[in-house]
Amino acid sequence: MAKTREQKLKAIKIYYDSLGNTLNVWFGDPKKEFISEETGDEVILNKDKKGKVIGFEKLNFFKQGNTFIKSLPVEVFLQ
Repeated sequence: MAKTREQKLKAIKIYYDSLGNTLNVWFGDPKKEFISEETGDEVILNKDKKGKVIGFEKLNFFKQGNTFIKSLPVEVFLQ
């Protein structure tokens, strides 16, 4: 029996580190991270052993001066 679209979707994990001012997004298992690759745009790609991107980290997520954060701006696109 074929899986429905809803059954194929997996959870996306989002972590914000206020001390390091980084946003981490995982759409794969973080435990499978094998190597990280910096893109040069303050974004680090996290890859598994096969080289598949399983997450990314955005450095300097908020611009300097935003010291008190009540919530994170999040956009969700469902297709």
